[in-house]
Amino acid sequence: MLTLLGRSPSINVRKVLWLCAEMQLPIAHEEWGTPQLPLNQPLFLSLNPNAQVPVLRDGDFVLWESNTICRYLACREKRVDLLPTTPLARAKVEQWMDWQLGDLNNAWRYAFMGLVRHSPAHADPALVARSLADWTRLMQILDTQLSKTGAFVLGEDFTLADVVLGLSVHRWFMTPLEERLLLPAVDAYYAQLSMRPGFQLHGRNGLP
Repeated sequence: MLTLLGRSPSINVRKVLWLCAEMQLPIAHEEWGTPQLPLNQPLFLSLNPNAQVPVLRDGDFVLWESNTICRYLACREKRVDLLPTTPLARAKVEQWMDWQLGDLNNAWRYAFMGLVRHSPAHADPALVARSLADWTRLMQILDTQLSKTGAFVLGEDFTLADVVLGLSVHRWFMTPLEERLLLPAVDAYYAQLSMRPGFQLHGRNGLP
């Protein structure tokens, strides 16, 4: 049995839960990262010394980093529709996955922590404004890509890139912004993702 360790509200835990729902893959889920199961326990640190979620256990095999977990599960289940095996097609999927994990996440982090989490460490108005500007610029890049494909990030087929980007797009819509740039292709993309049962359950279940 596969086991996923990590609190349900975590955006990175929800990536994996949504993917498992898409693949109809049974997985046990333990709510680590809560007061009852803190991440500084020796047991959890023995699995992930970074003290971060999610962590996947597949028998004796332990894996952390959410996008890597998603890749592993798609390969494990031989879901070449989600992660192709041909080098060019796979590279395209992974390009957008890495862009989400690096560029997009780093852009929204300060603004999200300040505006949604109300973190005292993220309360500088100038840094919030800079984060919002960077976030908006990258969302425009995504909008341009989606306007070309007319469907999902890489075309007509849903892939792992859509799993990881879908959660970030949800965060864009859930963050209270005084003025949100009109991004028609992103709007259509979000509406399309919102029709998927797995996304309804784990992607947009009221959590930012």
